[in-house]
Amino acid sequence: MAVCFCRWRNLLICLCTPCILLVLLFVYITLLLSTDRSINPILRPYTHSRLPDRRANRSRDPRPAGDPPGTRDPMPQLDRLAGDILEFARHMHKRDYPVVAKPQDACGAGSSNDHGRALLLLAIKTKVQNFKNRQIIRSTWGQAGWVAGQRLAGGGYVRRVFLLGTDRSRDNSTAWADLLTLEGRQYKDILQWDFHDSFFNLTLKDVLFWRWFSRGCRRTHFVFKGDDDVFVNTPALVDYLSQQLGDPGTAMKSFMMGDVIGAAQPSRNDKSKYFVPEAFYAGSYPPYAGGGGVVYSGLLTKLLHLVSKRVHLYPIDDVFVGMCLLKLNVYPSHHPAFLPFDFPGDEEMKPCAYHKTIMVHKRMPDRVEQLWARLKESQPLCWNVTLREDKLKNKP
Repeated sequence: MAVCFCRWRNLLICLCTPCILLVLLFVYITLLLSTDRSINPILRPYTHSRLPDRRANRSRDPRPAGDPPGTRDPMPQLDRLAGDILEFARHMHKRDYPVVAKPQDACGAGSSNDHGRALLLLAIKTKVQNFKNRQIIRSTWGQAGWVAGQRLAGGGYVRRVFLLGTDRSRDNSTAWADLLTLEGRQYKDILQWDFHDSFFNLTLKDVLFWRWFSRGCRRTHFVFKGDDDVFVNTPALVDYLSQQLGDPGTAMKSFMMGDVIGAAQPSRNDKSKYFVPEAFYAGSYPPYAGGGGVVYSGLLTKLLHLVSKRVHLYPIDDVFVGMCLLKLNVYPSHHPAFLPFDFPGDEEMKPCAYHKTIMVHKRMPDRVEQLWARLKESQPLCWNVTLREDKLKNKP
């Protein structure tokens, strides 16, 4: 009798185990999909009119608060959209685009000289016609190779790459493409994909850059991702990152630093370039680092590449990064040395003002050249200054 019972038990285990595993797999996939929709409800096919829970905006949970009234799949509502947001909605499912041009070295200009020991990769978002911006960056804060620290001791290897789409809106786009080809041959720092370069397609540059980085930049410790109209104090950044690299308490898989924006709301002003229709998103945005530049670890770059495959593209690139961080359970760190909206008051007039910053947004090429020259001239005077601190946090 006992032998018969054991046989039946073994038979039931053999039959039920695959079914149980399939059920668990189905539950897991369902949870993934529901989480993705809660982060970015742009593709939710719901047609009911459940009102959002406004209390969620006052909580510490940065997830979107419920469904907006009358949420629908935006695809049937294309006739209500216009401009770049319409183009984004038409092509938002696609994220595989062929490479038009790529750097000669494996991981950007300068990688052939650092023997795989790069501290920092400067990944700069630019447009085809912004040649002057790129040229000034190459000769100032974006120099590739060995960069000495601000404190005149130490330093690190820096690489450089410019991220571009294609310009399909200009009559002389062919001429620009030919010039960019020559530029890439000369400087070996152009990474370009075949998609239309627009404001709402900046997210594609993140996604495609993360993929490229994960394949060819495995030994690069940090990434600065920024716009081509910023000024970066590269020596100070090299000093700071060298310290982080030597700190055993720094978690590289969660290292992201910049000007962090929390609980921001989507813009409903259709005149704003940040306008997002209500059907695309409800509630507060997750915390994200914005304002022209952000620094994160190479390890986090690879994790962003993996998790981004499970997050729908979103038209605001900085917010999209915040969505990916939320899914990774990573919170970006705020640092007051990132100035997205310029210096407060008359702080810029002080002799060592720029030595205390890592990044300042909205600086045109001629101004960048002047600031870089001033940074070098004042280095003996300001070599020992520290980076800006949050004065509110330092108050007793």
